[in-house]
Amino acid sequence: MHKIVQQGSKSLIESRIKRKSLLSKVVTDVSQLIPHFQNGHYVSMGGFAGTGYPKVVPIALADHVEKNGLQGKMKLNLFVGASVGPETEDRWAMLDMIDRRYPHQNGHHIRNGINNGRIRFADQHLSTFASDLLAGYYTIDKPHGSKRTMDIAIIEATEITEDGSIVPGASVGITPEILQMADKIIIEINTSLPSFKGLHDMVKIALPPYSKPYQITRVDDRIGLEAFPVDPEKIIAIVESQLPDNTSVGAPEDDTSAGIANNIVQFLIHEIEQGRLPKNLLPLQSGIGSIANAVIGGLSRGPFDNLSVWTEVIQDTFLDFFDNGKLKFASATSLRFSPPGFNRLFNNWENYKNKIILRNQAISNAAELISRVGCIALNTPCEVDIYGHVNSTNTMGSKMLNGLGGSGEFLRNSRLSIVHTPSTRPTKTDPHGISCIVPFASHIDHTEHDIDIIVTEQGLADIRGLAPYERAKVIIENCAHPNYKPILMEYLESSRQICLKNHMGHEPHQLDKAFKFYTNLSEKGTMKIDKW
Repeated sequence: MHKIVQQGSKSLIESRIKRKSLLSKVVTDVSQLIPHFQNGHYVSMGGFAGTGYPKVVPIALADHVEKNGLQGKMKLNLFVGASVGPETEDRWAMLDMIDRRYPHQNGHHIRNGINNGRIRFADQHLSTFASDLLAGYYTIDKPHGSKRTMDIAIIEATEITEDGSIVPGASVGITPEILQMADKIIIEINTSLPSFKGLHDMVKIALPPYSKPYQITRVDDRIGLEAFPVDPEKIIAIVESQLPDNTSVGAPEDDTSAGIANNIVQFLIHEIEQGRLPKNLLPLQSGIGSIANAVIGGLSRGPFDNLSVWTEVIQDTFLDFFDNGKLKFASATSLRFSPPGFNRLFNNWENYKNKIILRNQAISNAAELISRVGCIALNTPCEVDIYGHVNSTNTMGSKMLNGLGGSGEFLRNSRLSIVHTPSTRPTKTDPHGISCIVPFASHIDHTEHDIDIIVTEQGLADIRGLAPYERAKVIIENCAHPNYKPILMEYLESSRQICLKNHMGHEPHQLDKAFKFYTNLSEKGTMKIDKW
């Protein structure tokens, strides 16, 4: 069981609690908190993209369930801004502790639970999740207590200020909202981290008809609070943590990701030359993952200066961007660094801390602000079809990966919407068994109307202003892998001939053949069909 770490006669936690009346809330044995959690409770956690999440109490809950054989008997409804660490939600899923989960997740066991029908999951646009939660949309069927509250919120903080306000750590997510709506609050103060005070800009979200425009026009504008107020009567415990975020080192840049990055860099250079972008571009947004990380690394080595970032998550290669002097400021809701990346951050804290703002995800992902600052969005999907429809969530049309995340608001509202993906992915029997360019996407998260640019290591398709048939030709020609290019072109041309004869040739498809890539993959382990 996790215990408070003492240094001499005074614990580290005392130095982080500036409101001394709250010292009486400090709990050294977290086992006494277990009875506050009951089967069917609605539980919310701070954290976003696997950082800044509570660990001590969720791990203690999992230990309790495992020790006492309560798997499937103590199931909680879990609400987090995005994903948290595998030692928390993924272990909960392994122990059958999750009934419902919203709106984004990550982990082998939780993904299996969702796809096996054991966990009821729904993804949602991250920009609207917090306000929908406050409005009671996710607690309509709550069988006990208020229909507009969470039973318990668990958050990680790095300091409590003199007035009792909470300073989060490496992420904000929906922390401000769950502090407002929780009946009970448990705060884990992570004393292994420096205080992040000054890094955050948090806002209390007003619901319609009282909502107002967010007064932000630049990525470094501040409109909120460095620490978020909380009703001290709701705090049932404060626990010390020294557990790190369970992040990992991303995959190294390879030829594929380098090729994608180079294609994007060359496109942006061309846009500057044509006068469609300023020399310092527009604020960059990047999704998460190894490809996105490599793309940002490529941009950091490109011929661009005085850049800014408006995004959800800042990853390791952003530090390179800061260090070479090309990136001036970044706004996000989460810092998701690898362990070496976090060490680099903390070792150079004074250099980085004034170049970053962390906001509520309702602000970092707000459609209003994405459109106003004019983002260049860069996101990695599962697949793209020949007309520019994008699948970010469900492989084979049915199998959930992680969830929509923030890709929807950025791809719909950015000045330039770019999706980048390898042209193929391997199967067990074929290194190019899955084509990421398909005739008809098996699931559609982002329509053809939201996408401007599609990029693979093969090339780049600029589909702005093109009719569907024109789009399909340039996507196939520029982005498809050579193994699939003739197959896709044959599908397009035969579909067009058939549909034109029937006076339905705007966006030609053959519905009896459109999903043959997937049936062939299921039957033969590859999308390489012999014939249509």
